[in-house]
Formats: sequence, C-alpha cells, structure tokens
Amino acid sequence: MARTLIPTDALAAVVHKTVTGLLGADYADVDPQVRRSAHADLQADLAMSLARRLKQAPRAIAQRIADAIPTGAASDLVDAVEVAGPGFLNVKLKDEWLADAAMAAARDERLGVAVAATPERIVLDYSHPNVAKEMHVGHLRSTVIGDALARLLEWRGHTVIRQNHIGDWGTPFGMLIEHLIDLGDEQAGRELAMGELGLFYKAARRKFDEDPAFADRARKRVVALQGGDAPTLERWRVLVDLSVRYFESVYERLGITLRREDLCGESSYNDRLAPLARESSESGYAKRSEGALCVFPAGFKNKEGQPLPLILQKSDGGFGYASTDLAAIRYRLMELHATRILYVVGAPQAQHLSMVFTVAQEVGWLAPPARAEHVAFGSVLGTDKRMYRSRSGDTVRLVDLLDEAVDRAAAAVAEKSPELDAASRAEVARILAMGSIKYADLSNDRVKDYVFDLDRMVSFEGNSAGYLQYAYVRTKSIARKAGASSPPGAIRVQEVAERSLTMELLSFGAAVRSVEETLEPHRLAHYLYALALAFTAFWDACPVLRSDVPADVRASRLALVELTGRTLARGLALLGIEVPERM
Repeated sequence: MARTLIPTDALAAVVHKTVTGLLGADYADVDPQVRRSAHADLQADLAMSLARRLKQAPRAIAQRIADAIPTGAASDLVDAVEVAGPGFLNVKLKDEWLADAAMAAARDERLGVAVAATPERIVLDYSHPNVAKEMHVGHLRSTVIGDALARLLEWRGHTVIRQNHIGDWGTPFGMLIEHLIDLGDEQAGRELAMGELGLFYKAARRKFDEDPAFADRARKRVVALQGGDAPTLERWRVLVDLSVRYFESVYERLGITLRREDLCGESSYNDRLAPLARESSESGYAKRSEGALCVFPAGFKNKEGQPLPLILQKSDGGFGYASTDLAAIRYRLMELHATRILYVVGAPQAQHLSMVFTVAQEVGWLAPPARAEHVAFGSVLGTDKRMYRSRSGDTVRLVDLLDEAVDRAAAAVAEKSPELDAASRAEVARILAMGSIKYADLSNDRVKDYVFDLDRMVSFEGNSAGYLQYAYVRTKSIARKAGASSPPGAIRVQEVAERSLTMELLSFGAAVRSVEETLEPHRLAHYLYALALAFTAFWDACPVLRSDVPADVRASRLALVELTGRTLARGLALLGIEVPERM
C-alpha cells in the first residue's frame, strides 16, 4: 500500500521528519510516541525525552516542533497543532485525509492492515489436556488465548506451527492400561467414547490406591510401556485415540483451530530423552546430584540459596517433564526452525519455563533472532472470588460449562428475538454462548485472574460478546433495509460522530499490531468495544436511511456502516468469535 492508513503511524512519520529536519540526523532515533487522546485526535509525547538531550524546557521544544509541522494548506494530514501541558503536541487531523484513508480501507480486503514486513516462523504451544482425563475449566484459558493468538499471527502473515503438548506418557498410564484391560477393550471404548474420561481415570486411581495387586500390575505395566512392549503400546494407543476424539469434539464446539496433526505430546520426545541426557553429561554441562542427572541454569537458587536444578534424568533412570520440555524446545528450535516460540501456560509455571529458556540459551540452541516467551495467564475464579469449582467442590468439566452457556444464551435470545424460528434461535444461541465464553476471557488482561459469571457473560449489554455481535448484526440490518437502490458511496467526514467512528475504524491496524507485539488479546477486545460504542453514537447522531438525508450523505454513511461491519467481523474472527447475520 502506498501510504499507511493508520493515523498514529502517519503522524509519527510527519513528526519524525520534522524533528530530524530541525535537529539533524543525530536525532533520527527519536520516538514521537504518538497515541490516541481524549484532548485531540492524536497526541505526540517526545518533548520530555528531547529536553534531557537538548537541555531545554520541554514546552519550548514542543512549541518549536509544533511551529515546524506543516498544517492547513501545507499538509495533506495535519489540520492544526497546539502545545498542551508540559509539552504534549495535540494534533487535529484533516477531515479529507480521514475520509480518503477510510475509503482506501473500505476498498482493501485487509481493511488497510498490511502483512508483517518480516514474517516469522512461530511455534505456538497451547491447550495441552491430559489423555484419559476430562478437559476442565482449567484448560479454557490456554486453549482460548492460544487460539486467538494463532489466528491473529497467521493473519499478520507469520507461519504459525501449532503444538498441542498433551500429557500422553508417564507413570499414570500403567494404571490406566490395566484398568482398560480389566474392563475389556469394548466396554472401555464405550465409556471413553461417551466422554466420561474423568470417571475412567478416577476408577483406575481408586483401584490403584485400594488394591495392592492392581497397583503391582500397574507398575509392571509402566515398565512394559517404557520398554516398547507391543500389546501394551497398542492399548496405550487406544487410550490416546479415544481421548483425542473427545478433545476434538470439545475443540469443534468452541471453534478452536487445533487439529489432530498439531498433537505433539510428551510421548513424541520419548526417544530423544536418553540422547539428550547422554550429550549433556558427556559435555560436562549436566552433573550428578543425589543420584540424579541435573543441569543448573545460572541465576536460579532455592530458599537456602543453593543452585536450583532441572532434573534431566532421575536417580532410577526415568525421565520427568523437565527433560521432556528441554527436548521439546530443542526440537522446536533446531528442527522446526522457529524464530519465536510461545508457551501459553499458566503463571505458576513461570520459574520452570524461565529455567528451560535459560538452559536453551546456555547450550546454544536459543540464540538471536530466535526467542522464547511465556504467555502467562491467571486463574478462572467463581463469583465468590475462589477457584471456579462445582457446588460439590469438584473441578468443573468444560463440556458441562459449554452446555450451561448454551442454555443461558438460548433463554436470552428467546427473550430478545422471539420472532426467530427455532432453528435460527438455536444457531444464534450457540454463536452467542461460545463467543461469550471466549470474549469474557480475552477481554481481560490475561495475566490477571478473572471471574467466570455466565449471567454477566451471556448479555447484550456492556463490554460483552453479545453487544459486539449485536452491533455487527445492526450493520447488516441497515444494509438490507437500504437495499440495492442505495449502495455505499464516497466517504465524507463532516459530523463529530462520523469523525469519531472514522478514527476508530482507522485504528484497527494499530490494535492488531499491538496484540502481535504484546501477546495481549484484551487490547483487540477493548478496541472492538470502543468501535461498537462509536458506531452506536454514530447511529444515534447521524441518520442514515431517513428520507430527508441527501443521497450523497446517505451513501457516505452507508459506506461507514459497511466498513464498521467488516471491521467488527474481522476483529472478532481474529479472537475466534463468530458473528450471526441476524439476531
């Protein structure tokens, strides 16, 4: 695209050119720090940082820059600049530039948002449920946040390699396989196919704890599994396959893009663990400590101030999740050739992942430009502000939560849109329910805990999926009422509400890029809510279809309505949220 359609970028370029013209090439590193402002269209905040270098008062520097910025007839972009406070530049953009940029965005299938200048290979690790265990509310955040990031990063032009690091290996599989044998393959298959993974696991655990003979058989079965015994591996594959079918059914309901080919669980690295331990020992990087083979990444100590280890191999010769995680990051860097690895994992794993990253750096696997990042997230709380659980105190099954959300959404849709037929109401309820669950998570800062409250989530009011979906549906309704005889036309920005809406529409690219950089989906969610609010204000203040509206004004406003609908739909799609055509 010949020029940026993002107002902050356009003004930043003008301010930067002005500063280097005034002060010379030595100041080419200056960041204009342009942002949206309640006091102007945009605000630049660079005078304070320049004051230290120039040893002048910030306001005097700001005035000097303001006087040099082309405005009015001398500029295509800037209408006026004034200095505010200690040295802020408050800028009003030209109506004509906003209108032209909005028209260019409307003609562009990407809404004026270019692909990344330097596409990367991004490995994205998320969801990771455990085989033969129910997916529960604790899996929701990793799954929803990870999938939103995958969608957005792909849309920006990056190659995203999804990795679903499921728990599918280790000691518990001895008892699970023995329980499967006791039940018989056919009966076990029926239970697991019905999604009763929690009951299956609990029954196996109970037998392991209460029956010494069963526990002894389970321990021997672990040895057989790790030794590659064919009948044992076959039953292990049955457990994995039935569990994966269940995971896929949950992903399909939630609209998650993970597929079977994205599975790369613990077992995937089994053959890599012994060579990794041997290489680390032979190089002298790993050392024995109390019989275990350990690595001691720099900078990590326990409560007693002693070096904190990552255990590569246990004293009994077995391997744990630390060795699996090290094998995984090595594979992702050396074989998948990732330049960016994202781990969407709960905040309590921060130290462990930091140690894994440090080891990868110390042995030379993780080197610039490649980097690894922990996309941490907080917990899901109930309305009592405690960990979200059922009334009996058990962890809530994810499928039960989805069912309840659909029931609540169906009641809300029936009340708001009784004219819809039963099939349409059911489809809208599904879209509203899944969108509400996702949006409630994604609209919160991911590092913080959030309260799971279906009554608040499944709503058409406030900062909710329902409000945004309804705003989209309104744009489609306006277009239908306008009909083919009143097509969208050239955009003109004249009224205050038109201007506010246009500014929001042109800020879409900045919101997307912000998530790409920070990995914080709530930034896009908040942008979409601001866009929906601006659209509501526009609809209230600027008649579109009224008979006394001039044809050219109607055409302009219909173009803004259409662009709003497309932007809402695209933004919500990047978050993994569907929109209905009617509601």
